[in-house]
Amino acid sequence: MVPDMDELLAVIAELGLELHPDRVRVVASKIEGLGSVEQFALVRPSFGPNADKHLIAKFGRAWQDTGLMTPRDVATALRGASATAIEQERRGSVELTWTGPASGQVPIRHTEQVLMEVINAAQRRLFIVSFVAYQVRSIGGALADAAARGVQIDVLLESSSAHGGKVDHDSAAAMRSAVPSARLFAWSAHDKGAGQYPGVVHAKCAVADGQIAFITSANLTSAAMERNMELGVLVKGGNLPEELHSHLEALIATKVLEPVSSLP
Repeated sequence: MVPDMDELLAVIAELGLELHPDRVRVVASKIEGLGSVEQFALVRPSFGPNADKHLIAKFGRAWQDTGLMTPRDVATALRGASATAIEQERRGSVELTWTGPASGQVPIRHTEQVLMEVINAAQRRLFIVSFVAYQVRSIGGALADAAARGVQIDVLLESSSAHGGKVDHDSAAAMRSAVPSARLFAWSAHDKGAGQYPGVVHAKCAVADGQIAFITSANLTSAAMERNMELGVLVKGGNLPEELHSHLEALIATKVLEPVSSLP
């Protein structure tokens, strides 16, 4: 395959990933009706204001340089790229996250950056689970912004020792101060059998709208965000985020998790 054709197909794939499927259908339909690549400039203004102008221009140049694909071929390739992007999103994606020493071998996103992405992505509901929560200014600010735009925020934390838990710090009080509208929960069914170590909330995750989930070793603390060695995965799309969100909400519905205010 000639280099120019490689470039054109790469740009078509990029358009399929970046543009909404409805926009791709409009662009493909307009291109399909052309007589040749030379007429491309005539239809560009009709692609709509939401089409990425820089990307469309890049596509036009690549098509001009190649000159080997008919308008019908290009339109078909665009529709195929869009369908592939839709299927990829349906299947979901998994991305590695890390805080700590870098190897320089693999590009890895920072824990705080990914957690902020999940919080900022929430439009309707957000569920966060952590063992402890010390004041992390950036996270608190993002949660306050989410609350301001009407997101229902649910937070599960380990209870303080004063309330039957295993940590000295009252994370619930700190979270209530940072985000007054958040619904705070604790695990109400700790096993208190004689001689048995009671279970604790050791899970750490954040899930937004059942569509994007962050599963991590990191607590909501400045040490975890800045200094510790922490590992996690960010999952977008697929079934896992919705399954995780549904599981956590079911624990509330069955009273395994109860509002902090109702616990002794």
